[in-house]
Amino acid sequence: MRKKKKLVVLTGAGMSAESGIKTFRDQGGLWEEYDVMEVASIEGWRKNPELVLRFYNERRRQLERVQPNEGHKILAELEKYFDVHIITQNVDNLHERAGSTRVLHLHGELTKARSTVDPSLIYDIGYRDINPGDKCEKGSQLRPHIVWFGEPVPMMDEAVRITTTADIFVIIGTSLIVYPAAGLLAYVPEYVPVYLIDPNVVNLPAGRKVEVIKEKASVGVAILRDKLIGSQGIESLR
Repeated sequence: MRKKKKLVVLTGAGMSAESGIKTFRDQGGLWEEYDVMEVASIEGWRKNPELVLRFYNERRRQLERVQPNEGHKILAELEKYFDVHIITQNVDNLHERAGSTRVLHLHGELTKARSTVDPSLIYDIGYRDINPGDKCEKGSQLRPHIVWFGEPVPMMDEAVRITTTADIFVIIGTSLIVYPAAGLLAYVPEYVPVYLIDPNVVNLPAGRKVEVIKEKASVGVAILRDKLIGSQGIESLR
């Protein structure tokens, strides 16, 4: 049995938008409802922790109501044929709920809380609220397990390591604006084919050959599946 090729997929907000997850950047998105620095920065947390907790409690309740879309499901199915590693900028758990088994969250996870004095103390909370007064075992207030603007991205080194070993690299639903995640493309070996799935225009680095599939995630991932399976000579998943 031949070794599976490593398919590394970087996903952003556009991956989950079809599931009904509100994004920050789209028209009518969260940036029109909230000042991002009020709810997604350490300064915002220090200024008004109640607002920050309420914001993420709302996001968590919304997440409980939505379902993985067809794009999530196809990526999970591709594990039958490829060694799939998903690096996601999303804080939802839709990849996991669709069946993907190797998911690295760059920006944290909505369904977890962590201590404000010891970042190694991380708790699975599911879809429950975090309230003022909810404390870790060291007696400190719990906060969302989210990487806010200006904070280091602890999983970035692992994401780079995975990216450098890709046989195929795919970008889905991300504007490639938010760093350091946007810089991952620079770590993809030059000989590795790169695909971009996004209905919007994405600024790509000059000189890098990228095959663009200008579709929303569910449609684009289905097209990608057929391209990859055809190129591998594998019987269609359908």
